[in-house]
Formats: sequence, structure tokens, C-alpha cells
Amino acid sequence: MLRFETAGESHGECLVATLTGLPAGVPVCLDYLNRQLWRRQQGYGRGGRMKIETDRVQIVSGVRHSQTIGSPIAILIENKDWKNWAGTLPVESKDAVAGQEKAVHRPRPGHADLPGAIKYDFAEARYVLERASARETAARVALGALAKTFLKQFGAEVLSHVVGVGPVRLERPAQWEEIVALSEREEVLLGCVDEETERRMKEAVDHAYRTGDTIGGAFEVVAHGLPAGLGSHIAWDTRLDGRLAQAIVSIQAVKGVEIGHAEEGARSYGSTVQDTIHYDKERQAFHRGSNRAGGLEGGITNGQDVVVRGFLKPISTLRRPLESVDLPSREPALAAYERSDVAVVPAAGVIGEAMVALVLAQAFLDKFGGDSLRETKRNFDGYLAQVKEF
Repeated sequence: MLRFETAGESHGECLVATLTGLPAGVPVCLDYLNRQLWRRQQGYGRGGRMKIETDRVQIVSGVRHSQTIGSPIAILIENKDWKNWAGTLPVESKDAVAGQEKAVHRPRPGHADLPGAIKYDFAEARYVLERASARETAARVALGALAKTFLKQFGAEVLSHVVGVGPVRLERPAQWEEIVALSEREEVLLGCVDEETERRMKEAVDHAYRTGDTIGGAFEVVAHGLPAGLGSHIAWDTRLDGRLAQAIVSIQAVKGVEIGHAEEGARSYGSTVQDTIHYDKERQAFHRGSNRAGGLEGGITNGQDVVVRGFLKPISTLRRPLESVDLPSREPALAAYERSDVAVVPAAGVIGEAMVALVLAQAFLDKFGGDSLRETKRNFDGYLAQVKEF
């Protein structure tokens, strides 16, 4: 079973990530992992933190001579901003520096500040926001890069693009080749495949910046080249669409998820929604007339692209703060402000890639198993032969 965990605070010493269950023999390229971390930091509307951090992975276990060895993989990502916070968040109280407490007494609407402080019985919200921060997702992206590398060994690839920023939406389907080209760019604006739409997205971000506001949007993750048969219909927690939905909504500020054309389908008749089934006798393969289901039927991949969208609310930290309450006095106050972003939709797409890749890698190993890459490939090839004979 593939499983992962992250640890670390936004302004702590580092982020820590572990991945257990990846077979031995999977090639690992640090340049590729660091490239994914770089992609997460890009995008118009990012804040000052991105100018401080230059994220790079340090693998301390589970990889030797550029290959996984079957044992748990442990990754560290340094927080360069830690030097400015060492006196604020020390491990031992004796190392605290007077005057550097940076307590958060005015919780931000929409953030974990207040419910977290209530839940953990904190007098203020500093410890809550440190862990709730999206800084944690750098660790997920590093692990997701390993999952993507694993899937690539079987011809599958996971990428994303932005389909909406604020009121601006991409009004046409994106082609896979466009999404691939987008991922290879050295300059990232807002991660949209259409130049004119991206220009209008930038104008929406500019408006939010001028008015002291923030802006949300939507991203689409596409998994290309997957076989039919991942996931299962037999139990609620084995259905792959449910697992993917949880993975996407677990990303900070994501409040909704869509698989395929779910929202449009809810407004339509069944005869216009289902993907018709056809058979190519020459290729001895089934194919579909469309992909409105987003590559999943009954919680199982059907061989088409898996398409998942995440809907990101505007982030909670505003330069023009909203009404809140001062925790010590219980008097009305404006919410706290911490250095933050205006728009993060392209970054959320990269994080979405990581989460989708991790879930798909889990489903892949659930089906094909294997303690080594060679064993998994043997099982996979045998399955493909079975499918061809179906």
C-alpha cells in the first residue's frame, strides 16, 4: 500500500515528507523533482515569500544511486525564512527571543485560525496558521513528483492547466499537446493554454491587487495514458472518483471538485451526457464517442483521460482586512494580515497534479502490486494481454 505523510510549519526549520510503498527500481531524478517545486512557486499574483524560498529537495533515505530501494523515502525541504523566525518558533522556550512573539489575536475569516484555536485550546492562532498554511504543499509536490515518475514507467502522465481566474473562464477544451507545452514553459503567467484568455485573467488579478483583495479560480488536472481498470465499484472507499475528490479538496483553499463534465451534466438529459461505446475491430479495442465522464465510470478508470477540476476560493489573507474579533478582549477588530499572495491558481494546479498522481499511483499498486518495478511491469503487461483478449 502506497502511503505518504508530511510535517512541518510554514516558518519552521523545514518541511518533511515520507513516502512508503513505492517499489524498488523506480528511477529518481532530483532535477525533475526540483522542477516541479519550481513550477509550484510560479504564477502571476504570488507574494513575497516566493522571493525568499528557492525550494529544492534533499532525499535522506529510500533512494540510492538514482533509484528507489523499496524502503520509505524521506525528503527534506529547507525553509530559508526560518532564520527570521528562529526566535519566534523555537523548540525550547529558553530559546525564545523577547519581542518576537508574533501572536495572531485577530483570526482571518475563511482561514483555520479561529476553529483551530478553539479545537486545540490555543490563546491565539499562530500555531494553527503555521500548519494550515499552503506552504505545506511544497512537500506534497515533491512526493507527487515521485508518484508521477512511477506512473511514467507505464506510459501515464499527469499535468494541469488553469481554466478560470475570478470571473474569467477558458471557453474551449484544452488539447493534451497544449497542456504538455504549457508545463515546459520557462515563464509562467497564469497557466492557461489560451493566450487571450490568460490576458483577461491577468487583468482580473490586477484588479484584485489594486483593491487590496484576493481572487480564486479553477484548475484542471488531466491524467493521460492510464489503463482501464484502476479503482473499484465494490465499496464506497475503493471508488477512485471518491478518492480523487478527497485528494483535491484536501488542498488548502479548494472548496469544490468536479470530475468530467459533472456540473454541465447535472443540467442535461442522460441521452446527451453518457459517452457512447464503440469497438475498433482492427485495433481490438473499445473506445468512446466523448469523455464527459472524465475517464471514470462506477469508480473505475475506463481508459480515457481522467479529468478532475478543483475550485479554489480567494485566499483568506487580505491586505484590506475583513471584520473579525480580538481574541483577548473579544472586541471587534480587523483581521490579521501576514505577507501573502493575491492569486495562487497555477500553483494549486501543480499541487493538484501531485495529489492526483499520488492517488493514481496508490490505485495502480493496489491493482498490480510488486516489490520491484520489474515485478510491477510484469503484472501490468500480463493484465494488458488479458484486456486485449477480452
